[in-house]
Amino acid sequence: MTDAPDATQDNQRDQSELIRRGVELFNKEQYFECHEVLEQAWLAAQGEEKLALQGLIQVAVAFHHLRRENFVGAERLLRAGVIKLSENDTSHLLIRVSELIAAVEPLLLLLRDGGARADFPRPEIQHVF
Repeated sequence: MTDAPDATQDNQRDQSELIRRGVELFNKEQYFECHEVLEQAWLAAQGEEKLALQGLIQVAVAFHHLRRENFVGAERLLRAGVIKLSENDTSHLLIRVSELIAAVEPLLLLLRDGGARADFPRPEIQHVF
């Protein structure tokens, strides 16, 4: 007899908890801390799940750069994060990815055109449930 199913379920619960905590930190505008927590989930992830988590991490770090007025870094990471979130299965994240992408698209345009400011309104990530 093997313990694999229980270990898999425990890992999924751990991943879900890390993602929940990361989203909570994002919504509190604690972007660096969000990145640190989500990175723990990313390290254990594979395939599209790993790419989707990387996209969410990139969005969080983009807002960290924005706050520090590193507009070039913010644009680069935000664009990369949106692409990863758009092109990969994000169902395991249990967040409203399309709403997050829609909320950051105006910022991407401002960053591209050089009109972004550090005080751009921050989006809040909504859970699916």
